[in-house]
Amino acid sequence: MDGKGAADMEDQARLGQPVTGWQAPPRPDHAAMEGRFVRLEPLQADLHAADLFRAFSGHDALWDYMPYGPFVSAGAYHRWAKEREDGADPRFFVLRDRATGHCGGIASYLRIDPAVGSIEVGHICIAPELQRSPAATEAMWLMMDWAFRAGYRRYEWKCNALNLASRRAAQRLGLSYEGTFRQHTIVKGRNRDTAWFAAIDSEYPALAEAFGAWLAPANFDAEGRQRESLSDLTRLVRPGADPALG
Repeated sequence: MDGKGAADMEDQARLGQPVTGWQAPPRPDHAAMEGRFVRLEPLQADLHAADLFRAFSGHDALWDYMPYGPFVSAGAYHRWAKEREDGADPRFFVLRDRATGHCGGIASYLRIDPAVGSIEVGHICIAPELQRSPAATEAMWLMMDWAFRAGYRRYEWKCNALNLASRRAAQRLGLSYEGTFRQHTIVKGRNRDTAWFAAIDSEYPALAEAFGAWLAPANFDAEGRQRESLSDLTRLVRPGADPALG
């Protein structure tokens, strides 16, 4: 190794790996995303709010860890959706179950920072009718897939540290636990410690393969039950396991 090569290696060890040949990705637009089980549609209050309120009604615990909700009426939820449908950050999408045609959940991109290639998924609220379904999993995959194909370097998931269901979901999807920020914020008058998860672009090819295998028709029996779990397929990809989940 010549002197320049040795100096470059020394600089990398001291200052970090140079980022070369990389361009800032675009921000998410309002284009729908199509899957086999689900269609992700940009939020439109007049089109989606009534069906979403129907799906969420009677399940107030869905809002326990959200900074808003539960909503007392369809009108209240429509107003909330109307105020957010044109937002660039967060950028909201609605989960429409292709089997039933009904809207059963909502999610968004947020804290979008193309300059450093970082994007987060959040504001995820999935009604019981869509929970633990291939459609819900595919929706999360479509959002991750778009981000990495668009050129983002880092895909984040953050949740209240008490929200074990969200922590399990992040890990199942192949995102690595990166730590908990204590007393990170205050939500609805209560302290929130925030658990952080992320996947990075170098992990994307293996994650894409895992999701492709899980979503394949051959992975489901005649009753729609999975033959191989997504957690088993993503376990080898994520380097950081969440200690709260055992």
